[in-house]
Amino acid sequence: MELQNNLFYQSIRDVVLQSRQRVYRAVNTVLIETYWQIGKLIIEEEQNGNIRAVYGDKTLKLLSSQLTLEFGKGFDYTNLTNMRKFYLAFQKLDAVRQELSWTHYRILSKIDEEEKRIFYLNEAVALGWNSRQLERQIKTLTFERTLKPSFEENSIHSFLKDPYIFEFLGLQQNVKNTEYSIETAIIDHIQKFLLEFGKGFAFVARQQHIITDTSDFYIDLVFYNYILKCFVIIDLKTDKLSHQDIGQIDMYVRMYDDLKKNEGDNPTVGILLCSEKDETIVRYSVLNDNNNLFASKYMLYMPKEEDLKEIINQDRIRFESDKE
Repeated sequence: MELQNNLFYQSIRDVVLQSRQRVYRAVNTVLIETYWQIGKLIIEEEQNGNIRAVYGDKTLKLLSSQLTLEFGKGFDYTNLTNMRKFYLAFQKLDAVRQELSWTHYRILSKIDEEEKRIFYLNEAVALGWNSRQLERQIKTLTFERTLKPSFEENSIHSFLKDPYIFEFLGLQQNVKNTEYSIETAIIDHIQKFLLEFGKGFAFVARQQHIITDTSDFYIDLVFYNYILKCFVIIDLKTDKLSHQDIGQIDMYVRMYDDLKKNEGDNPTVGILLCSEKDETIVRYSVLNDNNNLFASKYMLYMPKEEDLKEIINQDRIRFESDKE
């Protein structure tokens, strides 16, 4: 007799899965605390002068051999140095979040700047990033690309990026992609798009039809951010940003507030995603004064890290000059 669709079988299955998850969490917690304690002992031994720089590697290799002989895998020289870095990065055990794995902490421990490290830690927990997703976010400089990455909770500025990187859409960068093809690729890869777009976003509609007394309009993409409690509408552009584009997104936002926003929702946010951004137009348009309108560049390929840093630095220089 088949029990797969039987309620009795499903109840037993749920109990087993929940129990395994609890066991995994318990084992993960003990493992991380163990590695933290080992890292702490190594650092304390160094600080006491018992391991001098000249002999440090030799001592750790000897320690690795003895621990491996007695306890098996998990104590090779590389892992011991990772435990040391782990403790140096997280010297208070209560700063360690149990939701993350040892692999997460190996990656996070390589980040020297505390503010940046805590940003990625919090985002990994909040968004449920696995270790591969965490590596991608670090590689693509998510901290630097976020408009205001640190400590401005519940502000749209802390949610948006510039530029966005959409290499996962699988579109060629050396051909003229249409807005329709980009929009379709986003829908086909909506989970990865939401991961790149940031926390709190839920998909609402594509080509949402808005009817006024005199005209019909279609908004490319609509999302809702359940943290900010507002609708976020996106207008895709494959050409350089123009005044007409800015006027259109401004109109869409006003229209959406009037016709779609519910009681209790915050004002709608409009984002122009464009392949090229004219900073002069941005500076001398309503984008510069309106806290609910934004323009961000998107890239359909994974740039080299040095190229991405240059783009971000140039944007930062322009931003600082605009404030003067």
